[in-house]
Amino acid sequence: MLTVRLNRLPTLSDAHVLDLGCGFGRHAFALAREGAHVVALDAGRDEIVGVQGMLAAMALEGEFDASRTLATAVVGDAHHVPFADAAFDHVICSEVLEHIPDDATVLRDIVRVLRPGGTLVVTVPRYFPERVNWWLSEAYHSVPGGHIRIYRQRVLRGRLRDAGLVVTSSHHAHALHSPYWWLKCVVGTSNDQHWLVRQYHRLLVWDIMKAPRTTRWTERLLNPLLGKSLVLYCTKPAAR
Repeated sequence: MLTVRLNRLPTLSDAHVLDLGCGFGRHAFALAREGAHVVALDAGRDEIVGVQGMLAAMALEGEFDASRTLATAVVGDAHHVPFADAAFDHVICSEVLEHIPDDATVLRDIVRVLRPGGTLVVTVPRYFPERVNWWLSEAYHSVPGGHIRIYRQRVLRGRLRDAGLVVTSSHHAHALHSPYWWLKCVVGTSNDQHWLVRQYHRLLVWDIMKAPRTTRWTERLLNPLLGKSLVLYCTKPAAR
């Protein structure tokens, strides 16, 4: 299940896209299927090994044409993105900035590798659902590598403007996931065997795998109120 709406990115076919902080690669896989040349970058070596293996399997299954589409995964530091200036048409930075103390430095380096006129999509946990999680459970965020801040939308928009970007649109995503995490925070974030947690998890997996109209429409209606993620689309102004 994607957080970013890829149809809002122009010219995906043959575009060069950086998935910064790719995790286990959900956006990178979708971009490769769309014919984009994708570089998935993450600081976690285990994550990158998994993404490399999945991309290789997708190529073998013909999910994208490996002779035309470059899709790779590399270990790297978001503070010092190891690519040349203006190397990418689009950059996706999904659920990353809330983990990083120096988010301003990361945004500046993203802007450096993004070509003039290119698109950056940033997603972070939305303020209200995330604040409830922090209130319900200290363990939710007080872990190594966990969330260190909660963004208000106006603050994040200001950070993006300060980095030289123009915010063009926004939306919220994953409303059905907010109550799931509230429940996890109540019963214990590591208590995956609680009956209610298991039942809710089954619902989410069913929704991801089957995408039935009932849950898709329900989430669409609830996203403005309960969407767990805030998604901002930005452009880097074209050079004069």
